[in-house]
Amino acid sequence: KPPFCLKSIDKTFFTAYNKALLFVSEVKTMSKYDPYQNMLKVLDSAAGKMGITADDYAFLRYPERTITVHVPVKMDDGHTKVFEGYRVQYSSVRGPYKGGIRYHRDTDLGEVTALAAWMSLKCAVAGIPYGGGKGGITVDPRALSMGELERLTRGYTKAIAPVIGPDMDIPAPDVNTNSQTMAWILDTFNLLSGGKSLPGVVTGKPTELGGSLGRNESTGRGVLFVMRETLKKFGKSLAGTKVAVQGAGNVGGIAAQLLYEAGCTIIAISDSTGSIYSEKGIDMNKFTAYKEASTKNKVANYEEEGIVHLPCEGVLTVPADVLVPAALENSITEEIAKDVKAKIIVEGANGPTTAEADAVLEEKGITVVPDILANSGGVIVSYFEWVQNLQNYYWSEEEVNSRLETTIVSAFETVWKCAEKYKTSLRLGAYITAVDRIVTTKKLKGSAI
Repeated sequence: KPPFCLKSIDKTFFTAYNKALLFVSEVKTMSKYDPYQNMLKVLDSAAGKMGITADDYAFLRYPERTITVHVPVKMDDGHTKVFEGYRVQYSSVRGPYKGGIRYHRDTDLGEVTALAAWMSLKCAVAGIPYGGGKGGITVDPRALSMGELERLTRGYTKAIAPVIGPDMDIPAPDVNTNSQTMAWILDTFNLLSGGKSLPGVVTGKPTELGGSLGRNESTGRGVLFVMRETLKKFGKSLAGTKVAVQGAGNVGGIAAQLLYEAGCTIIAISDSTGSIYSEKGIDMNKFTAYKEASTKNKVANYEEEGIVHLPCEGVLTVPADVLVPAALENSITEEIAKDVKAKIIVEGANGPTTAEADAVLEEKGITVVPDILANSGGVIVSYFEWVQNLQNYYWSEEEVNSRLETTIVSAFETVWKCAEKYKTSLRLGAYITAVDRIVTTKKLKGSAI
């Protein structure tokens, strides 16, 4: 409580005190959030709209396999530290498990399970022959050296090697992992397989090791295609559209740059250090060059004429035409949703909007293009990479981008028509599309022995 016994308290104290109260409130809200339960709420709503029974989709409410591993790593100072990791194989009904591996200090089994479930639905929406999975390690990768990260990755790969493979489970990059991480996984898996060359065990790897051209930009490019198609439905185009992007990494940063090149005005962008806003628009060529110059270059330190610095969450409520949340899940809460000014939200991240926030946004008439459609560009091109690996025949970047556009635009049209048919949101339209495809495939296969 504030020290009301003091005779005089200046404005600075009350400002700091109010900020502290807000922070505590946000921490409490975040601690209650369960992404898996959030997913189940939407899943049940979709099933209810479809009119299917609980028996028809009960299998989709649970993962098929959950693996927890403990990875001992010899640190640079000589002591051994043990890290906890996970691999959740959620559904193999439509094909091999597919999903990324993230390194994050807040990663836990519940988060990974939710992400694996979303991957199962995402692959079904995209119409590609994959199931869904996800992996993660509870670690702050920024606190590890490159050597420690390599030893951790190789140890984790050894632990999950019995349950992954080109025809079983194909990992990919996710938060705080990249093509180098995939290269270590590929090399370790090949060594454990007796020296075989099995590039299809992971996607998102360097092109020198069988990676696909266009993979790095695929999620951001998919966001662009989906945003373009959404705007078309309202008689608008990308040119001149004011966009706010939460996240300046492999999804948000790339999407913002591509949208800028397509004629959009990027009025705000953020990372974990803060947000910047400019009514006239940010020069994304300058901003991208700044970010690429050093990993130490953060949004909070970026300066450009006309920009205003805001808190991290400020990017979510600026007066934009379109908002692209492309950071972590649970970004748009019920309280933040009340202040969102954008008329369209295109979800670049996985699970950025809570179920409670969804209800607020729908009441406000805001169109939300859900994550399992909007950010599916990454897994679509991962599928293309896998196909190229299996055939040992590789495509040009133009061919990859063209196939991505065809696939994701088709998925968008399917979801839009489904939402119109059931008179519901695009999120439920996407879930209905996915559940229908997975349940139909399950029924065609018949009962398991």
